[in-house]
Amino acid sequence: MATADGTYEYKLQHGDDFGRTYFRRFNDLAISSIGVGTYLGDPTDPVDARYRDAIETALESGINVIDTAINYRCQRSERAVGRAIDDADVAREAAFVSTKGGFVPFDGERPDDPGEYVRREFVEPGLVDREDLARGSHCIAPAFLDEQLDRSLENLGVEEIDLYYVHNPETQLEARSREAVYDQLEAAFTRLEERAAAGDISNYGVATWNALRVPGGDDEYLSLPEIVSRARAAAKAAENTATHFRAIQLPFNVVMADAFTVEAHEGPEGPQSALWFAHEAGLNVFTSASIAQGDLAETLPDDVADRLAGETTVQRAINFARSAPGVTSSLVGASRPEHVEENAAAGRHDPLGADAFDAVFE
Repeated sequence: MATADGTYEYKLQHGDDFGRTYFRRFNDLAISSIGVGTYLGDPTDPVDARYRDAIETALESGINVIDTAINYRCQRSERAVGRAIDDADVAREAAFVSTKGGFVPFDGERPDDPGEYVRREFVEPGLVDREDLARGSHCIAPAFLDEQLDRSLENLGVEEIDLYYVHNPETQLEARSREAVYDQLEAAFTRLEERAAAGDISNYGVATWNALRVPGGDDEYLSLPEIVSRARAAAKAAENTATHFRAIQLPFNVVMADAFTVEAHEGPEGPQSALWFAHEAGLNVFTSASIAQGDLAETLPDDVADRLAGETTVQRAINFARSAPGVTSSLVGASRPEHVEENAAAGRHDPLGADAFDAVFE
């Protein structure tokens, strides 16, 4: 697992190569404010090899945050991350590794009949109760997450995962009420609190797409204050002294700024955006789609681009995402070493200050 000594040694080794606030705190760890995502790409051996090379390059270049999920590329992304961690000339204690569970994963390749695969591999063996499935492919029942976490530990080849997310819990809203989904989350969190106490994960959170950045009346909305409340109840149920719920992941970039602009989460003094609520609640925020899955690689709105530092459009887009309040690290998908090097170089430039960031939205 990532340790304070390991990550701070890593920061000492690489910190002089980057601008201010490039390394940020996650609990007692020092982690890079730019991370590598592993979502995109076909489930093939050549893409596996590219990811391994890209992640090795990242770890050896000052990026120590690696994000994946068991369903990404039919479990191949997790396995590529594990091999890269083994091969990189970086101690495991310096690398911060996150993964996710919730979507039923394929194994190595996409089956011809996904529904039949889910029935044969998960429902019939009793790993998933059909009633717990949403869209025929999503489950956050505690027993299922238990099994998925065990698979992820094996795929990654690690003894402890630094951050484990419940993946897109809003998917369950298609099959049940919002209150029922909160109940599901509390049950899932209780099991994750138990796994944290056992030393299998260090922290957990929720990784969302729409849930935390849409208005309160939206069909996919989930309340971040309620999620935090359920995590506290889970810690109590697991007889832990404090919750291990430490992070959220959500999309944020120049053209998807809802996490900053939509005030849908009730704070002490009224509604707040997800970013501000997380910031004031002491939660770490990891932004996904930080360059809109490549859509911002070529162009940014002129009035925004002019305010941002960076030698390329990609670097300016990354620096926008990591300038937002509460953001610990901005994740960027990269399966080629040259892309990793460009992304890492964004960190040589300072992010926007708070006033400059706010001015973008005036």
